[in-house]
Amino acid sequence: MPVSFTQHSLGSRIDQHLSGFLETWCALVSDPDVESAYAVLNDFVLGGGKRIRPQLCYWGWRGAGGEDCEEIIRAAAALELCHAGLLIHDDIMDGSELRRGRATVHKTLAGLYEGPGAEAFGQAGGILLGTLSLVWSDAMLSSCGVDPPRLRTAHHIFDAMRTEVISGQYLDMLAQLRARVSMDEALTVIRFKTAKYTVERPLQIGGALAGASGELLDAYSRFGVPLGEAFQLRDDVLGTFGSSAETGKSALDDLREGKRTVLIAHALRRASPAQREHLERWHGDPELTEERAAELRRILLDTGAVAKVEEMIEQRVREAVTALIEAPIAAEAASALAGLTDRLARRTR
Repeated sequence: MPVSFTQHSLGSRIDQHLSGFLETWCALVSDPDVESAYAVLNDFVLGGGKRIRPQLCYWGWRGAGGEDCEEIIRAAAALELCHAGLLIHDDIMDGSELRRGRATVHKTLAGLYEGPGAEAFGQAGGILLGTLSLVWSDAMLSSCGVDPPRLRTAHHIFDAMRTEVISGQYLDMLAQLRARVSMDEALTVIRFKTAKYTVERPLQIGGALAGASGELLDAYSRFGVPLGEAFQLRDDVLGTFGSSAETGKSALDDLREGKRTVLIAHALRRASPAQREHLERWHGDPELTEERAAELRRILLDTGAVAKVEEMIEQRVREAVTALIEAPIAAEAASALAGLTDRLARRTR
């Protein structure tokens, strides 16, 4: 787990709770093939990731005056199970082969068997394991041991978060079918698919578990949405220009899938007729070569799309920092969130 994102002690405690929870559910069915599938899921959950959402949930709790305890670590860890399930489904929808530098879950499952049905089995199995991880996230949060009235409030936010991220994912899929996507439409996808899900709601869940006031929950929103948007904008840049050795996934995926990112929306708006024709011809081509991808990246640079997105990231970081300074939040949590702000928006992987 990268030190730049997670303090060793906090990351270790999150993983201990995840490992312990997964062990309690690993032997429901005595069948070696089922046990193999559970092992694939366990390896995915525990084998990598930045633990961003659990961290933010933890600091949302601390920012509301909550003391350090195992109950909040367990609740925060539940968000990682939710994230794992959504990533598994996302990789199936995108047809991705790599995640965190390793084969995706559905590809791993397909590789366990031979024959013409292996690929279909891998996708079906991935859907089931992703759903199972989502179910387990609910069970883990519900059993975290926090005061029931506060848990109910937090669970309402958890429900809203899951509804929002699924809606955002659906909008993202729709965008790939539409001939043109405006900047506003691309930003709406970012807000629901990533910003609220990655930063705003985890903070609010942690705050609600600690009994945060409505004023603090609103402050978490003012901080979390712009930071979450900056995080996704950075992800879009890395998804197109980053090294697979650093990001853990192919830099061709977003271009081959035809992701209608803010980068692409801005480039299409500023492109010359020849550049626009080239973008529309090759962006979204599943057979896109590295040579053609390099041409698309050059258009993104030449149209000023990359510079514009970098400017948008910095604007949102400033907005988040201002909201954090003004928030009625405990000092230690404010300091931790300030550090995370910089690392989330300016990361290289």
